[in-house]
Amino acid sequence: MFVRTVYVTGDPAQLDTAIRALNAQGRDLLEERPGYRGSGIFVDRELGKLLAASWWRTEQSRRNSDEVMRERRGSMLEPFAATTAVDNYEALVFHQTRQPAAGGGLRLTRLEFDPLDADLLADTFRASVVPRLDTLPGLARTSLLVDRERGRGLVGTLFTDRASLVASRAAQAAARHEGAAKAHVTVTGLEEFETVFTDVRGD
Repeated sequence: MFVRTVYVTGDPAQLDTAIRALNAQGRDLLEERPGYRGSGIFVDRELGKLLAASWWRTEQSRRNSDEVMRERRGSMLEPFAATTAVDNYEALVFHQTRQPAAGGGLRLTRLEFDPLDADLLADTFRASVVPRLDTLPGLARTSLLVDRERGRGLVGTLFTDRASLVASRAAQAAARHEGAAKAHVTVTGLEEFETVFTDVRGD
């Protein structure tokens, strides 16, 4: 699958306005597009951050959808959005053990790597990281997204509830350290979000 992420920062007091627009107008627009496989909305209410992700069956269906979403995105995110960054990725790993739910948590790890090591990263993640994450109570889903050309990636790990997200920090740190060393990647960012909505169909 292929993924588009929209990372938005702004006034925390206006965040719910953007959530309502994305949950209503945004999802309706996405669901009309061929190749749509699901989406998610994740927020940091304290700092005023919103991460929206949409999943697509093919790279072409993702590109086609962006023509529509680019025209409507600004109006849906007003008046919250002060900065908006859009990125595109290929999903090399999608591992779901149970359906994530609203009120759960997302841990997002940002990576940089040599583009020639993309397949090594995917193999290492499947063989070394996923089995360790599977032992964590409350794990719902983990995925590895990469931009092969730019040598950048995201690891998203979703938990069913906030308590499980918090309890997993030490164990996931150990798995992250081991995986980064084996796959020759650099961790450039680590963030946590509340899950507002997610419904990705990985089949």
